[in-house]
Amino acid sequence: MFGLSSLSIALLALSSAANGSPTRRAMAIHDERGAAPDTFVKAEPAAMDTTLNFRIGITPKDIDGLEKATLAVSEPDSALYGQHLSFDESTHELLGQSFRSTNTRECGSGDRMAIDNGISDVKTSGAFDDWLTFTIPVSQASSLLDANFDNFVHTPTGERVIRTLAYSIPADLLPHIEVVHPTTSFAKQRFGGPTPIMSIPIPGASNITDRALPAPASCASTVTPACLEALYGIPTTRATQSSNRLGVSGFIDQFANNFLGALRPDMSSATTFTLQTLDGGQNPQGANQAGIEANLDIQYTVGVATGVPTVFVSVGDRTTDGVDGFLDIINFLNAQSAPPQVLTTSYGFDETDLPAATATRLCNAYMALGARGVSILFASGDGGVSGGQSQSCTTFIPAFPGGCAFHTSVGATRGINPEVAATFSSGGFSRVFTRPSFQDAAVTSYLAALGNTNSGRFNAAGRAFPDIAAQGQNVEIVVGGQAGLVAGTSCSSPIFASVISLINDRLVAAGRPVLGFLNPFLYANPQAFFDITSGNNPGCGTNGFPARAGCESFFRFRVTGLGTPNFAAMLSAAGL
Repeated sequence: MFGLSSLSIALLALSSAANGSPTRRAMAIHDERGAAPDTFVKAEPAAMDTTLNFRIGITPKDIDGLEKATLAVSEPDSALYGQHLSFDESTHELLGQSFRSTNTRECGSGDRMAIDNGISDVKTSGAFDDWLTFTIPVSQASSLLDANFDNFVHTPTGERVIRTLAYSIPADLLPHIEVVHPTTSFAKQRFGGPTPIMSIPIPGASNITDRALPAPASCASTVTPACLEALYGIPTTRATQSSNRLGVSGFIDQFANNFLGALRPDMSSATTFTLQTLDGGQNPQGANQAGIEANLDIQYTVGVATGVPTVFVSVGDRTTDGVDGFLDIINFLNAQSAPPQVLTTSYGFDETDLPAATATRLCNAYMALGARGVSILFASGDGGVSGGQSQSCTTFIPAFPGGCAFHTSVGATRGINPEVAATFSSGGFSRVFTRPSFQDAAVTSYLAALGNTNSGRFNAAGRAFPDIAAQGQNVEIVVGGQAGLVAGTSCSSPIFASVISLINDRLVAAGRPVLGFLNPFLYANPQAFFDITSGNNPGCGTNGFPARAGCESFFRFRVTGLGTPNFAAMLSAAGL
């Protein structure tokens, strides 16, 4: 994916700079920020002998080519639609060079140059060997990067991290090095529990059905898998294709237990899920060890995507990627020859917590999976227009990865008659990522109708999110043998992911490719969703973005993206 010669140059130049050799190059600021996020407080300078685990991300050679290829296999009107890339195609043919083919020949010399210049034990890592990793003390890191490293305290948890507010690299390496990590990143998951989260606006064309299907009256106060089957027409017929899998991300020591007797008594009590682990992840099965979030995610995938093989991917505490395992899990999946065709994640950050280069790096990794036919879905967040969680603000704060175009952002709804936007569902417009072409018409229409409302509080040119929505309030789960109700877009993402997995099952059975990167398909088929025309997502002292009934026949306004899933209409849109 990247040239090893770039690695060698980077190591030589950086380590020479750190040791003050005659070849030291002129330095240039690579990234800086004015202050740490509000949830972090600067403490004392970092001790010079403390060691830091660094990763240098090398700039990809042809990320534009990867984007074109991803869209070509994901846009329904493309001649290449559904012809997803293999791992080898994405690394060899598309990006022109594979690390794996040159690693043995050249990596040793790269390590030797680093060792000769004071940095030892340099390794390549990542699915495409596109990262350099090494460990050095703060004293050497400060010289290496012309940086001042300090301790920062995360006030909600008391955790301490060593970061800098600015760093530099040799000026002639700016085009070759995309990110040095962790430096200016203050990533700390802001949401990831079934506590209220919020949704945002995105329009589309007039939908086939204005309201969800009838459901039992009890679903107005307690949402179960049976309610979702009734509301969205989700079938209970078992999936048949063992090759079609649904992945569920697990973080922060959230462990998942089986549950089916309570919520799906019609399914075999032996129904379970498989486990993959990284960074010391695990999944103990003691009732008192079950996590609310993990149980929610598993119960509304295994319990909704009937018969679809589900894998729980547990990310442990031994991550050193600086973004709470987000980079590690996507590298882990990108490295697999056959990753799950759908991945749902109920965790995230504020966009302001991450350097733009880090956010872009993660987004590109999602794109790489999308090119291979993987649908990436994330809960949109917890704080309306104020970010991942409700907080004081004057300008709207996008959640991450909501602004990344190469995943599908899922907002939340509540109620059944009518189904309306949940007031906690995050959404807005990215300040890092520009609006993708597939949503341009829908968002342009929405902004024209919005007029001057909230003017100056958001980036109207940014990627808008969420893309779609599903039920996210008063959702019943079982934890430790006890039933309870939860709320949040962390309910909504696994529900929508289950719908996609069931459609994939039918596609595979028909000898067709899976849906893969979803957004071009979704925006091309707004008629496949139930319209949501009421609600808003308040925050930052405002009512946020409104959902309104469309005042023109060809578009609607909503805080829930295109709407909620109409299973039969989505099947039809997929050609089934």
